[in-house]
Amino acid sequence: MSEFDRDVIRIATRTSQLAMWQANHVSDLLRAAVSDCEIELVDVSTVGDRDRFSTLASMGGQGVFTREVQFAVLDGRADLAVHSLKDLPTEAAEGLALAAVPERASVHDALILPISHEGTAEGAELLQSLVPGSRIGTGSLRRQAQIRFARKDVELLDIRGNVETRLRKLDEGEFDAIVLAEAGLRRLGLADRISGLLTPPLMLHAVGQGALGIECRADDDSLIAVLGQISCGPVMAAVTAERSLLRELRAGCHAPVGVRSQVEDSGAVQLEGVVLTPDGERRIAAEASGTADGAAAVGIEVASQLKADGAGEILSA
Repeated sequence: MSEFDRDVIRIATRTSQLAMWQANHVSDLLRAAVSDCEIELVDVSTVGDRDRFSTLASMGGQGVFTREVQFAVLDGRADLAVHSLKDLPTEAAEGLALAAVPERASVHDALILPISHEGTAEGAELLQSLVPGSRIGTGSLRRQAQIRFARKDVELLDIRGNVETRLRKLDEGEFDAIVLAEAGLRRLGLADRISGLLTPPLMLHAVGQGALGIECRADDDSLIAVLGQISCGPVMAAVTAERSLLRELRAGCHAPVGVRSQVEDSGAVQLEGVVLTPDGERRIAAEASGTADGAAAVGIEVASQLKADGAGEILSA
């Protein structure tokens, strides 16, 4: 444990069940890192939480689940904010720093069938077993495009609401299958609902998926030092490469962009990226590797290759 210069650390968080799990997880990490310090949660409602009906794209996509949480740190109501890193825009908010990314959970997406379905199988096999015209619920353009690349004959439908709401809609027959992040299901104790995992090369994950991003004020040096103790170096290198790619493409966190990253024991960072047209008709892929210290450059290199092959035109359209 280390000494710390304050008695309380206030964490800004959304109030969904998953967000509260994440905030409490970070609370536990901080309690193990500092002594004689209380942890308080500051509840924040975001536009993405208040509007459960509009599509994320129609609300602007970027920052709909993070903006108000960031404001709570900037105006002094909280000391730090905990985000699902995949929701956090790649352009840093003025006055804030991404100070920590703890150990990462699974990066994969999960295909979920109604509760009446028995058994599990490999995700690609399950996807191919769905009858033509099956209704698959996901609001993610990335997931939709990659599924359409594999199955042109299924119907992709937008779905909103928290995890429990989406599962209820599936079980009530509104959808034949839905796609959710494996990490969120496991964090909520719902791993038994996973019918199969959608893994590469079929499905590359979202930038930052499975990781938590912890922001604090950029001038809060003592808190930045503490947060450095709960950050994971290899994960930070991986997500730095991923976020650099997305930033270089000038694409939002809800764009049809997928990634796969890995940090070797040697410290080398490997990154693969894909960009697809929303209809899944065209898929562009590229990859590169480099050192952990140069993780941002690895992302830029992959983005440059993608743009050279036409990714810019896809994303601008």
